[in-house]
Amino acid sequence: MTDPQPDPNAVAPTVKDLETIVSLSKRRGFVFPSSEIYGGINAVWDYGPLGVELKNNVKRAWWRAMVQERDEIVGLDSGILMHPQIWVTSGHVAEFNDPMIECATCKRRYRVDEFAGTEDLGPKDLLDPETVARLGLVCPNDGGPLGAPRRFNLMLKTFLGPVEEEAAVVYLRPETAQGIYVNYRNVRDTARKKVPFGIAQIGKAFRNEISPGNFVFRMREFEQMEMQYFVRPETAADTFEGWLPRRKAWYEAYGVAPERLRFREHRPDELAHYAKKAVDVEYRFPFGWKELEGIHNRGDWDLGRHSKESGENLEYFDQATGEHFIPWIVETSAGADRAAFTFLIDAYREEEVRGEKRVVLGFHPDLAPYKVAVLPLLKKRPEIVELCHRIKDDLKRHTMAVYDDTAAIGKLYRRQDEIGTPWCVTVDVDSLDDGNVTVRDRDAMMQERISADQVTRYITDRLDAARPHGL
Repeated sequence: MTDPQPDPNAVAPTVKDLETIVSLSKRRGFVFPSSEIYGGINAVWDYGPLGVELKNNVKRAWWRAMVQERDEIVGLDSGILMHPQIWVTSGHVAEFNDPMIECATCKRRYRVDEFAGTEDLGPKDLLDPETVARLGLVCPNDGGPLGAPRRFNLMLKTFLGPVEEEAAVVYLRPETAQGIYVNYRNVRDTARKKVPFGIAQIGKAFRNEISPGNFVFRMREFEQMEMQYFVRPETAADTFEGWLPRRKAWYEAYGVAPERLRFREHRPDELAHYAKKAVDVEYRFPFGWKELEGIHNRGDWDLGRHSKESGENLEYFDQATGEHFIPWIVETSAGADRAAFTFLIDAYREEEVRGEKRVVLGFHPDLAPYKVAVLPLLKKRPEIVELCHRIKDDLKRHTMAVYDDTAAIGKLYRRQDEIGTPWCVTVDVDSLDDGNVTVRDRDAMMQERISADQVTRYITDRLDAARPHGL
């Protein structure tokens, strides 16, 4: 399922320099460095007023497509802390490793697979002591010699209770999926679902990454959007293939350019211990083609293992056929942070308008942090300001709207363009006489006069018309 891609640079990213997005995110309130007044903490980021709206909108869009509009998928919110045996049973304690390498001089540590020339290496080669010499790898920081690769477990440990002892060890979950598997029987029985059915979950996960980076692409604390689809064993392969185009289409429906998306199938030697088959949806980031979402055929690994180790019967009984079987699982695993990051990058564009540069975030309206900004042409006229607030307050009953009077109208438009607001409503002197206001479209920059009383209906109708359905 790997899409043809002979030249990795044949498709250009929307933004060549990642710093462009990092700078905009800080300046406009999308993402801030965490604990910044204390010097920050590596690979942890905080979402600002616009960032939290964008990320929440991404999660709502995913939930709508995966749960709200589907009859056979239901939701779950499981705990971050779980019984430690779960992670032994799932294979994470033994298998959840990345190949790590350390500089002999500066002592910095890196993932081996992030070095140039390692892109096509399998796990065995990545851990081969000869790989460093064969590829001529040196420390990117000081050029020092690198030691032999070794395994590094990504699990984050903590202690439950007042005593820090081995018996009190628990793990911050590295994925949300296991919470779904151990609740499979509870959900199946209470929701009265028959195979095939799915369980979806959005929640925090934690990984002790060796070398996180590229802004919010790889973090130690992040949020997953995962769905586990339980099927008959003989239908798993077809179900897996069916989810591939569906998940790619979701990103495209919300504005990601199709040419910057592709499929990449995992080679047999890089498959996770639980996977029968795995395909990534990749996006062309400024730092290369990287995983955006993974679709996996997990077989009966998870329920089979948990059934055996817990002693609980997790078989499914098909009343129509009289069969008992352990369901196979097809998983779609996406990251809320990565998805929001992708929509932010792909929406970025620079244009020249009347000799000036216009920076625009062309968000799909459903994802835009603010849907509409209400602006006064003259902020010193109380009647104009009062009408603005009346319009804004009515809009806020239905969607995210904002009032702004901190600059001249031209600068206000540019500010809203740069944060991705689809529509601006301007109230002027004529509005006081005829009751009409100006609605400006972000992308076309066309302006239309409508009645102030119709603004909310105008905006909500367009939001509803733009919203994808049937994904």
